[in-house]
Amino acid sequence: MKQKQLILCLFTALFLVSCSSHYQVVGVERSRILVDSRYDNQPDAQAAAFLAPFKHQVDSVMGPRVGRSARYMTAQRPEGTLSNLLADILVWASAKYNEQPVLGLYNMGGVRADLPKGEVTYGDVLDVAPFENKIAFVTLSGADLLELFSQIASVGGEGMSSAVRMVITSDRKLASVTLNGEEIDPQHDYRIATIDYLLGGTDKMAALKKGRDVNSPQEKQNNTRFIIMDYFREKDAQGQAVDSQIEGRVTVAE
Repeated sequence: MKQKQLILCLFTALFLVSCSSHYQVVGVERSRILVDSRYDNQPDAQAAAFLAPFKHQVDSVMGPRVGRSARYMTAQRPEGTLSNLLADILVWASAKYNEQPVLGLYNMGGVRADLPKGEVTYGDVLDVAPFENKIAFVTLSGADLLELFSQIASVGGEGMSSAVRMVITSDRKLASVTLNGEEIDPQHDYRIATIDYLLGGTDKMAALKKGRDVNSPQEKQNNTRFIIMDYFREKDAQGQAVDSQIEGRVTVAE
């Protein structure tokens, strides 16, 4: 009996060693699932009854409409419709702060939900931008900006505004980048619109710590979610649905 147990243990050990030598993690992927009305086709009556007293209160806060979306939008690398939109919105908002940035930068980690097509509510925007991040402006030298782009390339891309055309190699190195069709001058200064969370060099964007002339108003109304809502409301007042498309802002070289 002891001999059989010993043989079994040896066989198990060899099996585990054999398996472990043939398999390794080569990558991790994730995706977002938008939970919307499609999941309400067969509601649970008991759960609905339990939630009923709270639903009105939640709807009164989350339900107000802020505008319309022309399409279902996602944030993804190297480029996504929603991440493009959010970076563009930072540039759009800059006039309110007497700023003229050449680049908008919104980190992928700060985007926590997709945006539905059609009516967009306060709750939808809150899902997308749930943090207390405020808009911020900072100046980088061209040399530091190139360093920042290299750091962005190393993670496969971030949300960047329409002025950017950036090419990343398959091993996540910066191949090329232009702003408004022009190469970056290492000796020139560039104004950037982003969020205050990134100014400390977080999300592997250490070059932002070298930024100068920071303008980062901390009042509540400067939270990115309120800026996003303002953008939707302005477009809605103009009779327009908010739209965003993949434009080749960030591409991966073949």
